Amino acid sequence: MAEQRIVVIGASAGGIEALTAIVKRLPRALPAPFCVVLHLLAESPSILAHILSREGNVPAKQVEDGERLCDGVIYVAAPDHHLLLERNGTARSVRGPRENRHRPAIDPLFRSAAYVYGGGAIGIVLSGALDDGTAGLIAIKRLGGIAIVQDPHDAQHPSMPSSALAHVLVDHVLPAADIPSQIAAELSVPRKSIGTVDAVMKQETAMAKLDPHAMQEEERAGQPSAYSCPECSGVLWQIREGEFLRYRCRVGHAYSPESMLAAQDEELEDALWAAMKTLEENAQLAGRLAANERERGHEWMVKRFEEREKEARQRAEVIRKFLLRDLGPVSEEQIGHR
Repeated sequence: MAEQRIVVIGASAGGIEALTAIVKRLPRALPAPFCVVLHLLAESPSILAHILSREGNVPAKQVEDGERLCDGVIYVAAPDHHLLLERNGTARSVRGPRENRHRPAIDPLFRSAAYVYGGGAIGIVLSGALDDGTAGLIAIKRLGGIAIVQDPHDAQHPSMPSSALAHVLVDHVLPAADIPSQIAAELSVPRKSIGTVDAVMKQETAMAKLDPHAMQEEERAGQPSAYSCPECSGVLWQIREGEFLRYRCRVGHAYSPESMLAAQDEELEDALWAAMKTLEENAQLAGRLAANERERGHEWMVKRFEEREKEARQRAEVIRKFLLRDLGPVSEEQIGHR
């Protein structure tokens, strides 16, 4: 029996241009729903559905939780919500744990598409930084779905397509403008699933929906690692799929290799800013205390506080030079606001 069909698309930086190139050429009334995740700022309203409807012939809308999916409609993830698929033909819009530092993230959508639609899923990775989408595309291929990747030379930001190509046996590598005709061709051919949904995919799909049973299960996917979650400080389990290694904590935060490094860099930078601010305040306080003791004629205390001030300023300068190496000139006002 042929599987029902779904087209899931993930994009990040440079993704709007790629998406508009696709929707402009999409035929009307294709026999599948389309679900799109574009990395968005949590606090900003999204006008992506309006842009896609304006640019193409296929209607687009921001998905609503529990909405039944219709063929020939583009459903766009809402800001700060994962877009997930259910076996009853509906979609979920939920504030599950961030994956790859994003919500919405691409991997949860792709993973749920593989879980629900099996070989009927078509996963498409477009322009973007780092490597979100790779793990989800692996899940789609494992169950017999189709993997399409934008040609990195055609992408404004080639990292996401390049990561997918490095770790997934991709079916088609195409410029964005050529992807619509390939979608139409794939949808004209019935597909069947291969393999079965394993416990890891089932658990991870449930965790994206904040399912309490998945959170409370003693058995975790993968093996405990030496690393802690940058977001909640919980233990991270490492999950290996072929040569692709990724991480997930008990409450569901998930990281691909590049997003893990980026999260650790961000955590380190925040700690350095906090340390420099504390050292600057420490030096200023030591200077004032030295001035007070000078007025009282306590020269031995003056010397002690001046040494403390000098030491704090030297340490702050070391941190400042490290930060300026990557961030460019920073004002005292900026330091105070960190």
